[in-house]
Amino acid sequence: MRIPSFLRTLLVVVGLTSLLSGCGYNQIQANDEAVKSSWAEVLNQYKRRADLVPNLVNVVKGYADHEKEVLTRVTEARASVGSLQVTPETLNDPAAMERFQQAQASLTSALSRLLVVSENYPNLKADANFRDLQAQLEGTENRITVARNRYIQTVQTYNVHVRSFPTNLTAKMFGYEVKPSFTVENEKAISDAPKVDFGGSNSGGK
Repeated sequence: MRIPSFLRTLLVVVGLTSLLSGCGYNQIQANDEAVKSSWAEVLNQYKRRADLVPNLVNVVKGYADHEKEVLTRVTEARASVGSLQVTPETLNDPAAMERFQQAQASLTSALSRLLVVSENYPNLKADANFRDLQAQLEGTENRITVARNRYIQTVQTYNVHVRSFPTNLTAKMFGYEVKPSFTVENEKAISDAPKVDFGGSNSGGK
């Protein structure tokens, strides 16, 4: 009995689908999409932080214009972050990921210094716009931490899967490599994120 061509095609498709599922291809796809999704959220939260910087600098400048070095560092760090060309390929490029991390860590450090300096200006600390920006910055830093942790977890899940036998054979066949994550050094930087203190002392006010 001759099998119709459409039925043969259907059987081939079903067979290939079963084969790909059995060799881990579908799970690689699912894990890869999870990494992309979590990375998009990391970028979203970092952009949210960068967008707060110009207004924060302008408010501080109104009360502490002579703190030029601190203000310049924040502005330059923000410009460095903005100049990064972040593409989907960044997820697979350890060097690009390292540049991204360094730029974000520099902005984290500069913002920390700016908030420390602000403690010396009681009028600045009492400014409603400054306090609102502080609150937004604090919330954003918390969201960055959550987004980064989720990204680290999804990358770990993906990397373990593409390294494990026999899935590693499928990954190699279709060009799926391990992905870089955030480094230990950068984890320390995020743990020292800008602290927002609404009740600190006003000593040293100018």
